[in-house]
Amino acid sequence: MTVATLSQWVAGSRPRTLPASLVPVAVGTGVAAGDGHAVWWRALLAAFVALVLQIGVNYSNDYSDGVRGTDEERVGPLRLVGSRAAPPKHVLAAALGSFLAAAVAGLVLAAVTTWWLLLVGALAILAAWFYTGGKNPYGYRALGEVSVFVFFGLVAVVGTVYVQAEGLPWEAWVAAVPIGLLACGLLVANNLRDIPTDRESGKRTLAVLLGGPWTRILYAACTALPFMFVLVLAAPHPWVLIALLAAPLSLPPTRKVMNGATGPDLIPVLGETGRLQIAYGVLLAIGLAL
Repeated sequence: MTVATLSQWVAGSRPRTLPASLVPVAVGTGVAAGDGHAVWWRALLAAFVALVLQIGVNYSNDYSDGVRGTDEERVGPLRLVGSRAAPPKHVLAAALGSFLAAAVAGLVLAAVTTWWLLLVGALAILAAWFYTGGKNPYGYRALGEVSVFVFFGLVAVVGTVYVQAEGLPWEAWVAAVPIGLLACGLLVANNLRDIPTDRESGKRTLAVLLGGPWTRILYAACTALPFMFVLVLAAPHPWVLIALLAAPLSLPPTRKVMNGATGPDLIPVLGETGRLQIAYGVLLAIGLAL
């Protein structure tokens, strides 16, 4: 029986995507700190929930795409099932274990705030599984970006604020939008790279439906529009203008995408988009906290 190595398991967790889970927590904590309501142990627990949920999503996608055979010719990071580095049941167990860890930590946060958070957590786990799992995965129906925007933008930022401040200030909602857009940028770049193989396997992502040119424009919008929201937040919170320092980081990946990069040439775009997301999120969080 094939047994994946530790390095393969780490690669299979798709570490370049993990900033999408931690950045929203940082921004939400910045909002809470700015209002004087930061509770650091709750922030750390929220970060743990977000991180293991993202890892669970990645393993779940690996499992579901792998057993369908859609990952066998995929360009990009290692797929554990598609490459036969690990048996499907092992990857499924890793996904379910990650979801369980997120659920337990989420239960603690719900116990100290409000029990309706359990419903939000359950919806997040269901969304994670049915992205590529089940008979009719919505990730194959061009709804992946919508889910990422909702759960890695709105839910993650606003939820982080709520578990600390137990309130929903308007800044939480406004700050959640650019974070959701940058998370979508990661998915858009990933799906742009995979258009040929996704089209061949019948996976109808938004990129497949839009085609290459419009998908490239969508990516550019996801990396540019977040800086417009800095100006909205700057009126009551002028320190958030420091987030504009991250703007130069948006240029290299956007240039590659708009110049027609395809296949393996788009792989660096994922890392560069992740670095943009980290820089923007950290600077925005600091600005909001100040």
